[in-house]
Amino acid sequence: MSIMDKLKKNSKLANTEVLSKSKFFAEKDMITTEVPMINVALSGSVDGGLTPGLTVLAGPSKHFKTSFALLMAGAYMQKYPDSIMLFYDSEFGSPQAYFESFGIDVSRVLHTPITNVEELKFDLINQLEAIDREDKVIIVIDSIGNLASKKELEDAMNEKSVADMSRAKALKGLFRMSTPYLTMKDIPMLAVNHTYQEIGLFPKAVVSGGTGIYYSADTIWILGRRQNKKGTEVTGYDFVINVEKSRFVKEKSKVPITVSWEGGVEKYSGLLEVGMAGGYVVKPSNGWYQAIDKKTGEMIEPKVREAQTLTAEFWDPILANEDFKEFVKKHYTIGYRSEIEGIDVVQEDDNSV
Repeated sequence: MSIMDKLKKNSKLANTEVLSKSKFFAEKDMITTEVPMINVALSGSVDGGLTPGLTVLAGPSKHFKTSFALLMAGAYMQKYPDSIMLFYDSEFGSPQAYFESFGIDVSRVLHTPITNVEELKFDLINQLEAIDREDKVIIVIDSIGNLASKKELEDAMNEKSVADMSRAKALKGLFRMSTPYLTMKDIPMLAVNHTYQEIGLFPKAVVSGGTGIYYSADTIWILGRRQNKKGTEVTGYDFVINVEKSRFVKEKSKVPITVSWEGGVEKYSGLLEVGMAGGYVVKPSNGWYQAIDKKTGEMIEPKVREAQTLTAEFWDPILANEDFKEFVKKHYTIGYRSEIEGIDVVQEDDNSV
């Protein structure tokens, strides 16, 4: 018996395995959404997407956080028709129609209302302990930022106004305990969270809840937005995904996603900046855009306005180009230096329309 076999046999843990054979280091399950640039923000690839582990979607109120979570969860549930969503709800702001708009079958959603961090911790760990690796489950928490601690609630009921120092510790414990389960049981968990502005000469958005979330998360997005207007009328928003932390994507990458009141998420939004940076799209004259055949260098007809670039006819031939996919990977994944210019984000006040 080799020393490797001897050590493996002596281990009391069932999942002990030679690293080269370990299922936990095999290729990750990848859930591809229908929006290419969301896949890029998650994995650095237009064909990539959501992976098992903790993904945190943070931002002020009215920044589409829950919608991004449901869009990803919907993609997971469409890929696995027998899958179940565990939906932990502290905000109660998502009616059934909201789920259905993202293609989610509400009969496959287990809705669990929560009032404090400890309730979430006890129920979540109990669920994770019972799930097998073969079970297809996705977890959505809406939201972490709105959860009080048990002590804070008890102090309110006892009419005490002392500061609560237990919430950050409880959240840290929650994520510290849940993170190993997510990897070992191949479960993606999406946690909606809030941000606050750091005090200082150059204030920046900071994810609420303490350092435990930062340590445990595989991906953290901080969402900003800017208005789209026709005249004085707001027609929608560009939501800008700021990649605060990622296992795959360069941190501080910025990915714009357009959302309109009429059509929801624009599937092909965010691609124009990338296409122009790589020379796959050019601007032959002011206000007009045209795709380029990279092999011949010739411009492809027709020439279109910016709004007309948000179509399958314009983007599908470019997205089918392996050179374009490689260009995107080169400029967004860890290990490469990006040449794509940064995107300015105007962080609006929470009470903006």
